[in-house]
Amino acid sequence: MNIINILQIKNVTKRFLGKDIFTKVNLNVQENSKIALVGRNGVGKSTLVKMIMGLQDIDEGQIIKNKNLSIGYLQQNSGLNSDKTILEEMESVFEKLKNDEKQIHNLETKIADPKVINNEKEFERITNLYSKLQAEFERNNGFGYKAEIRSVLHGFGFDEKSYNKKINKLSGGQQTQLAMAKLLLEKNDLLILDEPTNHIDVKTINWLENYLRGYDGALMIISHDRYFMDKVVNEVYEMCNGSIEYYNGNYSYFTKEKVARLHQKAKQFEKQQKEIQSMQDFVNKNIVRASTTKRAQSRRKQLQRMDKIEKPISSEKSARFSFSINRQSGNNVLSISDLEVGYNETPLLKHINLDIKRHQRIAIIGPNGSGKSTILKTIIGQIPKLNGVINFGTGVSIGYYDQHQKLLHNDKDVLHELWDDYPTTPENKIRTILGSFLFSGEDVEKNVKELSGGEKARLLLTKLSMHHDNFLILDEPTNHLDIDSREVLERALEFFEGTILFISHDRYFINKMTTSILEVADHHSKIYLGNYDYYLDKKDEEKAALESQHEAIQEPIKEETSSSKKAYFVDKETQKKLRKLKRNVQEIERQLSLLAKSKKELQIAMTNPDNINNIDKLNDLQNKVEDIDNNVNSLEEQWENDLLEIEGIEKAE
Repeated sequence: MNIINILQIKNVTKRFLGKDIFTKVNLNVQENSKIALVGRNGVGKSTLVKMIMGLQDIDEGQIIKNKNLSIGYLQQNSGLNSDKTILEEMESVFEKLKNDEKQIHNLETKIADPKVINNEKEFERITNLYSKLQAEFERNNGFGYKAEIRSVLHGFGFDEKSYNKKINKLSGGQQTQLAMAKLLLEKNDLLILDEPTNHIDVKTINWLENYLRGYDGALMIISHDRYFMDKVVNEVYEMCNGSIEYYNGNYSYFTKEKVARLHQKAKQFEKQQKEIQSMQDFVNKNIVRASTTKRAQSRRKQLQRMDKIEKPISSEKSARFSFSINRQSGNNVLSISDLEVGYNETPLLKHINLDIKRHQRIAIIGPNGSGKSTILKTIIGQIPKLNGVINFGTGVSIGYYDQHQKLLHNDKDVLHELWDDYPTTPENKIRTILGSFLFSGEDVEKNVKELSGGEKARLLLTKLSMHHDNFLILDEPTNHLDIDSREVLERALEFFEGTILFISHDRYFINKMTTSILEVADHHSKIYLGNYDYYLDKKDEEKAALESQHEAIQEPIKEETSSSKKAYFVDKETQKKLRKLKRNVQEIERQLSLLAKSKKELQIAMTNPDNINNIDKLNDLQNKVEDIDNNVNSLEEQWENDLLEIEGIEKAE
């Protein structure tokens, strides 16, 4: 099998203010590559991508692209700026197909024209053009592009009701999602996505993972979402210490292989150092002896010619910290019974029940706006509960991490943000602690308001580590952190001897940290014992069991007097209706596919020499084509109505 490189980066160097950001970087993209570009914030990942796109100059080296290579590029936090409606903007991707479709219909009319039929030369020209255009139209999914648009928009959470909304009236997050949707529809040879999972919820990320795994082109992804990279990529390039290194596997493979390579390099370095020392000792002892001086000179030349192995460096400087406790809590840490939370007497979630024991690590997951942060704020007393009971166990002390970083004081400098909380602690010790979280030198004199999101996150974690609490309540602790900082946080929490309750969208972090998961959705909550992978397995089992149970029930449901039983049966009927609607959608899609095939056969028949000279036959074929078009329009309308009804039922549940 021939390997085709569509883009090559050869010995590329980039400088800023005379200082090298990275040097002699090499990277190959093949036609079906699925690449992750990883590394700390500031190492030059986005810069390298911008050089590929021609948005930044190359100081040394070259970037070679295949002729006519099409590249789709989504910059981090960039949105689609358009005064068109959602549907108009998505359909603009297929403008050529739409024009071809009009031309095909025009040619069909001409083919049936008696004047053309009687002009052999003109007829041959038109039929040849028609056949060529028809084949190209089908090859480019001309019969399915509208369904493709609907499918991609549905994946990003845009239903039929939103299609006529103006894009410039939408939120920034929605505009970013539409920018990505348009790129997916364009089907570029190479798709470059910088932090594609920002601003989208877990459900959409799962859809995007599945879509990108089947993407018929090359991918290059910059992301801090390790779970996402594990699912999508099979090659990793790490930018580190001004260079780049290649790993042939997903993100989990990369993390293990990186450690193995570092150990191997360390062994090679140590072995060579011993060899160098031995040769140097020989030279020192024998260079002055007449009988051995030539051998000593030869060894010295060997030493001078030897390719020296540099001492391996694990990475750039990393934060190093831990969470310790002053005292253990009792075995019962937190008990929640029938809790109701919300704002202004309006409940977001009801009937929350949770018992947390010492050393447990529980993640709260659910869609944006479902009430996750509200639960934490209610537990710590920031907002009043609407109903229910919250009881803490004996000796519980709470440390709280706020994702919005409101616990920091913008007008303080970094040093006093920590020192003011512990005024009796010597300044040099405060500086040492800040240094372990990568605040050193002039960094400690910066005002908090001047810090980046990642720096503020590290400062909050610094303060949290000083409290020595035994029950950590964390609201999105990995937000703003690069992968290296997330891994440092994970290691610190793994060795923490207390109890943890946290919210996160970082599925890799959840998978690694949790002993249980509390799912909140549709105003209800449910506990699952196990990590994120276990949770997904249980959800699949529940779905399969529910479908099997419903399919097995064929007998009509008897009316019951109990109101609870009535509600139960109503739900059964709703689920039955939902399954029927979904089967209808599948059947309509099957019929549309068959009709597209029939239409193609009729159009080919219209170019058959036996039918060309028979005007009645041509008219009959044309009428059948029009009947199919009418049928397609009717089925597509039914398809859209069924989808809308499905969405309505699923939202109401």
